[in-house]
Amino acid sequence: MKYSILPQRLAVCRLAPDTEVKPSWLAGEFSAIVRTRDELSIVCREDLVAKLGANAMAESGWTALKLEGPFPFAMTGVLASFLQPLAEARIPIFAISTFDTDYVLVKHDTVEQAVKVLDAAGHKRTDSREV
Repeated sequence: MKYSILPQRLAVCRLAPDTEVKPSWLAGEFSAIVRTRDELSIVCREDLVAKLGANAMAESGWTALKLEGPFPFAMTGVLASFLQPLAEARIPIFAISTFDTDYVLVKHDTVEQAVKVLDAAGHKRTDSREV
């Protein structure tokens, strides 16, 4: 499986489920929104957390690894093959899937370890960005 590392540092945030999403919260190369009956989760650039307001809970320091899709819906085991080596190395993750591909967020201070683990598992990094 091929993957790349996105350059921006991210935060995973939780807000009340009825919070109105502002377009400025979604600036940057990567963001994600999931609303359920219980919460509104937003993944955004780390420097945008202050704009979310005092009621937002946030955990900063994440980096996104982009699995190079697209992956057909019938294809199985894509995410599992990527997550298993990280789990065995005890690297915490936050996974997000889109229509075309999957993203695995790891804490910024574990990126170098994650790359080594994924390389050892046979995955191929496609970018040359320094970690």
